[in-house]
Amino acid sequence: MTSSSTSTVTERFTALDVFRGLTICFMIIVNTSGNGATTFWPLRHSDWNGFTPTDLVFPSFLFAVGNALSFVMKKWTKMKQSEVLIKILKRTALIFLIGYLMYWFPFFHLDAQSHLVLSPISHTRIMGVLQRIALCYGIVALMVYYWGDKKTLILGVILLFAYWAILLLFGTPGAEYTKTGNAELRLDTWVFGTNHLYTGEGFPFDPEGILSTLPALFNVIGGYLVGRYIQRKGKNYDMLAKLLLAGAALLFIAYCWNPLFPVNKKIWTSSFAVLTVGLDCILLGAIMYVMDFLGKTRGSSFFLVAGRNPLMIYLMSELGATLLWLIPVGGTPLYSWLYMHVFSNAGAYFGALLFAIWWMLTCWLLGYILDKKRIYIKL
Repeated sequence: MTSSSTSTVTERFTALDVFRGLTICFMIIVNTSGNGATTFWPLRHSDWNGFTPTDLVFPSFLFAVGNALSFVMKKWTKMKQSEVLIKILKRTALIFLIGYLMYWFPFFHLDAQSHLVLSPISHTRIMGVLQRIALCYGIVALMVYYWGDKKTLILGVILLFAYWAILLLFGTPGAEYTKTGNAELRLDTWVFGTNHLYTGEGFPFDPEGILSTLPALFNVIGGYLVGRYIQRKGKNYDMLAKLLLAGAALLFIAYCWNPLFPVNKKIWTSSFAVLTVGLDCILLGAIMYVMDFLGKTRGSSFFLVAGRNPLMIYLMSELGATLLWLIPVGGTPLYSWLYMHVFSNAGAYFGALLFAIWWMLTCWLLGYILDKKRIYIKL
């Protein structure tokens, strides 16, 4: 490999790390508001149909997973098929298991007699954020390895329409896209039972359920194909223009599809998948333009730190927040106590935002320490 090509690959990884770091930082901010009731609307998920900036966070991480996947394909071509298969399945299983254990954490609780007992897995959420990342990574990795780029893209598009058809055929007639009538809820309830579903919606319903994993594959496929395209075309204005044009085209498709199949993050509608891939194409293109074409990298090191250890920083944010809820201070969870006695003095809404930023910076500091020690957690 020549020195110039080495430089190009490094720069592309840098842009990807910034993209991923930006996603992780924003993910922590929207997940750990000091007070959910007083959170600015852009930092909240849409209640059902519709779209907010927060709804872009998780799809962007899936897009980054696909983008990173495009860079390891060259290594896989030099490995035995059995080695690649083991590598994919091992990583998929580990990420899924970590996600499951994260929801089971802290594994023990105090019973009515104040005895420390093992928390039952009978009420532990099975699906979730890391689980979806694991499944999407594993499935798409197998698709591109065995079928190549074109067949993977075609299958990804077919899955978007297949998901639409499944919701229409198996949802409650006349309520196929509603909170209680969608086919995803029916399938997850049948497979897992209500005790293993997310309850943050006020009733058992998992926004990262089995069925909606199908359209989420398109986000990883989109990131993968964009990564392949950038590597093939190189860093030039023609590549950038076509990337931005593709993003705009996807936005137009999502806009036209929305009246028939509403944009909805909770059930990850196909129009939502297309919309978010389009936005991520534009966002990644903008980052590349600023960093690689204009040469402006000031401030990028902050997001690079988060982008190099995304899994560790995300786990830190979730597990740490769980502990803050479990530690009592005068009968109040430490999480709420900190907001009420420290951050709410800045106002209900602004205080909730400051709390979220503080927690993001706390988690970022862990990433900074790991980065300085050149410790990168990779599965």
